[in-house]
Amino acid sequence: MRLTPIARRGPERADISFLSEKSAGAVRAFHASFPLYAATPLRSLTALAKELGVRGLYVKDESFRFGLNAFKVLGGSYAAGRYLAGRLGVDIAELPYPRLTSPAVRDRLGPITFVTTTDGNHGRGVAWTARELGQRSVVYMPRGTRPERLENIRREGAEASVLAMGYDDAVRFARRQAEEKGWVLLQDTTLPGYREVPVWIMAGYGTMALEMYHQIPMPPTHIFLQAGVGSMAGAVTGFFANVYPGAEKPIVVVVEPDAADCVFRTAAAADGRLHAAPEPLTTIMAGLACGEVCDIAWDILESWADFALAVPDEVTVRGMRRLARPLDSDARVISGESGAVTTGAAEALLTEPDLDGLRRALGLDASSVILCVSTEGATDKENYRNIVGEGIL
Repeated sequence: MRLTPIARRGPERADISFLSEKSAGAVRAFHASFPLYAATPLRSLTALAKELGVRGLYVKDESFRFGLNAFKVLGGSYAAGRYLAGRLGVDIAELPYPRLTSPAVRDRLGPITFVTTTDGNHGRGVAWTARELGQRSVVYMPRGTRPERLENIRREGAEASVLAMGYDDAVRFARRQAEEKGWVLLQDTTLPGYREVPVWIMAGYGTMALEMYHQIPMPPTHIFLQAGVGSMAGAVTGFFANVYPGAEKPIVVVVEPDAADCVFRTAAAADGRLHAAPEPLTTIMAGLACGEVCDIAWDILESWADFALAVPDEVTVRGMRRLARPLDSDARVISGESGAVTTGAAEALLTEPDLDGLRRALGLDASSVILCVSTEGATDKENYRNIVGEGIL
């Protein structure tokens, strides 16, 4: 593992007003209008916390989100809603699900094609949203995409294909297609001249952050968050900086694969520039295999997060196995390769003697209350069984 502090900005910190408790409540009201909405469970792993010697360990289980096995649909659906509200000239509060999906609204809008690039979960959420809205979606995926993730997206009605390029180049390809064909790009990272939609997507993740805030029985001292392009990490960091201001703010640790460590590289350089992770981004954590950090997300992380942690794949393997076979009465969590890395990292930090220095740097001790997000379930069942073992699913 490699740990680096994130150098805090000065007094002019990033704007996180759009991630306030009030704003997140309005976003959740939008999501709650969907028939399939339910708050996903926050699992208290009491036995594991006791074994690790901490006060509490909580894992948000996003495998239940809208039946799509991942949190990503929160961002895509809210961004689509904001875009359509703008087209109609109304506030999104006036577009709950029944109206948004009504024939009258579809007739006013006409045909729309949403397009995006994804490692799997974001694209599935966009495809599902487009289908619910009676619209079309096109989804591009980077080389090396597992067949099951491609088929999951196609089952949601999208025209999906795997490109012969890496993730970040595929994002730029999707934008060119949108510009040439008049499609609507729903991408969770910024591009030159493309900033509004990524902010909407980050705001959409406020629903998950607000749920965790209401569910956890005591304030967390540490939050471990995954980063691909950094949008979810930035959104949750911003929300918790709002609800726990000043010295009350939990220590935020941003976790990435060793091979896709753009947040780590940017934090370690501390030179005011973004630093990409070079290709190939070879990791089993497909949802985190992004080489370029979203600058809006980085501004928030630089302002409010504390550490960047780059880890090898065996850390998430450890987390997957631990969550699949819990201790004593702890609930089982089916967590995929990108979902389990934060739990795996926390467990390793608290048990491995050679990580004592990192543990002390993070301030992990008997009083710690750790919050992790399992961002996905088993989105590649064959690989999940290969890692965790037969008979689990």
